Amino acid sequence: MSPVIEEHARARLITDGPLTRPVPVDLRYDPADERRTVHIGLPDGTDWAFGRDLLERGLRTPIERGAVRIWPCGRTQLIVELHSTDGVEVFQFEIRTLIRFLARTRTHTPAAAPDAGRTPQPPSRTTRPDTSRTSRTDTSRTTRTDKSAEQEEGATQGTGAQPAHG
Repeated sequence: MSPVIEEHARARLITDGPLTRPVPVDLRYDPADERRTVHIGLPDGTDWAFGRDLLERGLRTPIERGAVRIWPCGRTQLIVELHSTDGVEVFQFEIRTLIRFLARTRTHTPAAAPDAGRTPQPPSRTTRPDTSRTSRTDTSRTTRTDKSAEQEEGATQGTGAQPAHG
């Protein structure tokens, strides 16, 4: 089993009010996942999963797939807008953080299965239990149990444009 790539990052939660607030997020990628899915884990336990290609394209140009919209904001920021039946969450990321994370995902991706020839997966939203992860070996990588791999596999199999609730 390949190690899961995880990076802890900060994003700014954009609200209707005059102030934004920083929130910790977890960026995750499993090189063994044939769907090339990235996960954004939010502090409330929500896990958004969508194709790595969506995030990569969003760095250059506005893009939308199902419940996820991504677009660059100037030269240093990226906006990720997540829609669910609970409402809309808008996050602002530093582009350099996402570029570094995506570069790490490319170095751990098997060369035999490029993203270009696959059908994009619809985004999904689940609530992740805190017990699904094992202890961290360092601050940037984690390993997980087979049980959490099954849970994550089920989380990425959404249908339609609406995210699934777990």
